[in-house]
Amino acid sequence: MSTAADLSNGTFIRHNGELVQIIEFIHRTPGNLRAFYQAKMRNAKSGKLAEYRFGTGESVEIVRVEVRELQYLYKEDNNLVCMDNETFEQHGIPSVMFGDAAAFMIEGMQVLVSFEGDDNPIGATPPNHVELEITYTEPGVRGNTATNTLKPATVSTGAEIRVPLFVNIGDKVKIDLRTIEYMERVK
Repeated sequence: MSTAADLSNGTFIRHNGELVQIIEFIHRTPGNLRAFYQAKMRNAKSGKLAEYRFGTGESVEIVRVEVRELQYLYKEDNNLVCMDNETFEQHGIPSVMFGDAAAFMIEGMQVLVSFEGDDNPIGATPPNHVELEITYTEPGVRGNTATNTLKPATVSTGAEIRVPLFVNIGDKVKIDLRTIEYMERVK
């Protein structure tokens, strides 16, 4: 067993039977009171945030988490099937772990998946951006560019995003998968 002094930002621990990740970890010594550690934690399964005060000698269970780079292959039901490029082993990762970015993912892209133990995925991170082709959008009205107006557009994966008026069908656009927003038009 480790103590609270061994914790740092990004560490995974088992707290009250749940797997949580330390988001923010601060050592505090208020005046003439005893020192303690203030931790902000995110539940690995539900994503809920919680705060907790650890005593300086309080024991904690640190969980070993392995992060692997996998290749996204295809979507099957509510899972995204990803393959380990070294062992060629395939894993079904729940699409909710990727959030809204799952709708914009294309076959062959590299993703980061966190595993607890051998084959229990607990988190997934898509790449920061993706380049996709616009398959449908209404034509922009000429002269209507005084403001930064956006219009809906459908990309090659079938997902919808808001783009500037000058973007047309057939254009390739770069999309930020962290915010699900248009970044730029790609030549």
